[in-house]
Amino acid sequence: MARFITLYGIKNCDTMKKARVWLDDHGITYTFHDYKTQGISAEHVQKWIKNVGWEKLLNKAGTTFRKLPDADKTNLTEEKAVTLMVEQPSMIKRPVLEAGTDMEVGFKPENYEKFFSKD
Repeated sequence: MARFITLYGIKNCDTMKKARVWLDDHGITYTFHDYKTQGISAEHVQKWIKNVGWEKLLNKAGTTFRKLPDADKTNLTEEKAVTLMVEQPSMIKRPVLEAGTDMEVGFKPENYEKFFSKD
């Protein structure tokens, strides 16, 4: 069954490059959504959060998050996390792969194998 697939992230991210190569090598057609040029809406981020939770979606290990003032990093709530991710999409763990109602956050070849074996 064919699904419309969108890969969300930032073009120059090394993990994004690995995910794109994997998809290309496996002949999987997808649309690339670049946060830097297209941004992301709060509604879209909230939809993802319903699927995977904000803790998984927010990239606390990234430089952008680590550079935040301590006041912005402490006592995080879902609402605060959504605001941070919309204002600075580089705080979203990359990549986000979306296929219909299914999604995968981050890139590991074995997880992509499982994800696409559902088809």
